[in-house]
Amino acid sequence: MGGLRMATRTQVLTLVALMAALANVLSVPPIAVPIAPGITVHFTQLPIYLAALLAGPFAGLITGAVGALYMSFFTARIPFIIGGLAILGFVTGVLRKRYRPFIAGVLAWVVQAPYVVVTDFVWFTVVNHMPAEGAWALILQLMIVLTIEAVIGSALAQIIVSYLSRVRIIQQISSK
Repeated sequence: MGGLRMATRTQVLTLVALMAALANVLSVPPIAVPIAPGITVHFTQLPIYLAALLAGPFAGLITGAVGALYMSFFTARIPFIIGGLAILGFVTGVLRKRYRPFIAGVLAWVVQAPYVVVTDFVWFTVVNHMPAEGAWALILQLMIVLTIEAVIGSALAQIIVSYLSRVRIIQQISSK
């Protein structure tokens, strides 16, 4: 294709490092946006989506895993988040050539969601000894918030990638 160019490994690594750092910063609680009393959303997924859409599935996977470190160990304190956001980034990268960014992001969340349900249930019931009923109530609330975050993040990724493509600041790159 005429307008596409291959990025160097250094460029991809730089993008991944910047997006992973941004994902960690965006998971810090004061940067969350309240949507209802006691419920906030954050934009941790956005840089993961962008890395996957711009550089492919492995860039998305690494960005998701590294970008989840702060949330996994300091904010939510659930180590399984690393795997979930790695899945989100990888699947978004896989779907990027077949679907527009918004659809790729939402579908990636649909693939990630069962992992979140299972690992959160194990975390809350086995590790934290929470009764199953309480765990399911908490997981339902989390899934609603995470779905809202996925839709918002996917929409923002669509806008950003479309803008970058239109003004030719950054072109999508192929990664192997």
